[in-house]
Amino acid sequence: MNRIVMLDISFNFGGRNEVIYPVVLQDENDLMLIDCGYPNFLPLIEEAAKTKGIHMNTLTKILVTHHDADHMGSLADLKRKYPQVQILSSVEDEPFISGKKESLRLQQAKAIYSTLPEEEKEQARKFEQFLASIEHTEVDILLKDGDSFPWFGGIEIIATPGHMPGHISVYHKESKTLIAGDAVVVENGELAIANPQYTLDMEEAKKSIQKLLHYEIDQLICYHGGVYDKKIKDSLSKLF
Repeated sequence: MNRIVMLDISFNFGGRNEVIYPVVLQDENDLMLIDCGYPNFLPLIEEAAKTKGIHMNTLTKILVTHHDADHMGSLADLKRKYPQVQILSSVEDEPFISGKKESLRLQQAKAIYSTLPEEEKEQARKFEQFLASIEHTEVDILLKDGDSFPWFGGIEIIATPGHMPGHISVYHKESKTLIAGDAVVVENGELAIANPQYTLDMEEAKKSIQKLLHYEIDQLICYHGGVYDKKIKDSLSKLF
């Protein structure tokens, strides 16, 4: 039994209604969650999983595609409640997830602070404080481009830098599904590059999208936007 299940989690953030789509992979031996929302999202994740018939007490692995707050914010809570889980991330992102290095997103926020108009600085300071408050967690398994594992009918790790240098995506071989993280998003029913304001290297992001054309993909699952399955190669080709 190999299952790939998309969770849909609705919430309000900063006055905006948003939805994220973490993914669960399951087989006879393992249950892996890919990305885990903002801080305090543990109850939301558990409820979303329950509605899909997934029992979180069998969770064995959590893979973090990159260290943005909306992807690793509840990682420490999950590890505390389910201490048996192994945490997986790219080699490049491990220092930021474990707290050995300061978050690149926090560095970005600090760097632009002095350029902001005075009326925006208070909100910017609050955002910095929020980013600094994200709890760190030790990583158990370090991943690199091309790593393959037999779990869940076979998965392959794809390095997709750009949005962040250590960003990875996951290719589920059996279903030909690409779990894209923030490599791409779905906006107004179409594929797009994740918010350019938060993409640290746009040229690298475009090269990563070009790389995805080497894979036979029947569906994309984007963390922001959900499932996309319309002429995937043509849609990806329009982004670089």
